[in-house]
Amino acid sequence: MAMRNWFIALGLGALLAGGAQAYPNRPVKIIVPFATGGPADNYARFIAQRLGESLGQSFVVDNKPGAGSVIGTDVAAKSAADGYTLLLMSNAHTVNETLITGKAFQLARDFAGIAPINYSDLVLVAHPSLQANNIGELLALAKARPGKLNYASSGPGTPYHMAGELFKSMGGVYLVHIPYRGSSGARTDVLGGQVDLMFDAVTTMVEQVKAGKVKALATTGRQRSSVLPDVPTVHEAGVPNYEATIWLGLMAPKATPRAVVDKLNEAVSKIANQPEVRQQWGRQGATPMVMAPAAFDKYIQDDIAKWAKVIQSANIKAE
Repeated sequence: MAMRNWFIALGLGALLAGGAQAYPNRPVKIIVPFATGGPADNYARFIAQRLGESLGQSFVVDNKPGAGSVIGTDVAAKSAADGYTLLLMSNAHTVNETLITGKAFQLARDFAGIAPINYSDLVLVAHPSLQANNIGELLALAKARPGKLNYASSGPGTPYHMAGELFKSMGGVYLVHIPYRGSSGARTDVLGGQVDLMFDAVTTMVEQVKAGKVKALATTGRQRSSVLPDVPTVHEAGVPNYEATIWLGLMAPKATPRAVVDKLNEAVSKIANQPEVRQQWGRQGATPMVMAPAAFDKYIQDDIAKWAKVIQSANIKAE
């Protein structure tokens, strides 16, 4: 009986190894729980194309925006754990673990980290008509006109929203949050002057800044952005220790075979480490991130804890 069980185990191990070796043998879907046109969508499409080239199978982006990433993430959580449905996630997800109660999913319980992709600073931009050209002037204007200035975001819990709430809390001002279903709509209305301000990804907004369609008041990293070196950080411009970035990664339903997760991690890490990719992303203001799956899982849990403290101390509520 023991020998028979040993042969069964050996056969099962070979089958699993063979399955991972054959993966992927049909198209893979990457659910992006954000609207088209934003950095999450753009980098998802970039990674999808490169993964397709690397692994010899189509990787297809499926946008399912809404509810600050909750709608698409819920679909991914309920998908088969076979490696053929992946989730493009951001720190919107780590924020939502605390901010949005009653979700049907939990990151640690329902997902396994595959690999991070990159991170980038945000830039606080204003429509050119706003009577503030730097952080000091903005803080003074907001304090003189409490509740009269507004800022757009791609929805509750997204990095753009949290950057705004953190700024309000640390800057001691009140700005009205205008949530959108995606960053493209928010961006369009800031460019059109319907909304005063927006924290947006440097990667997406830099060209609008350079074209003079919006004015950049500050960036949100601890150091100045390489693509906007003349723009001060929020930290140095009047709100000490302020920092907010956007980072992206890939996850899979929790029970996805470890061999498949490892294969995807290796492929994504190779893409992020390619010199031409690092240069291209660097020109856009994004920095590649490379971690093993276990390290990425820990990074996600640490980020959940970080934002939980911010949300609780500032009493931030989902809208």
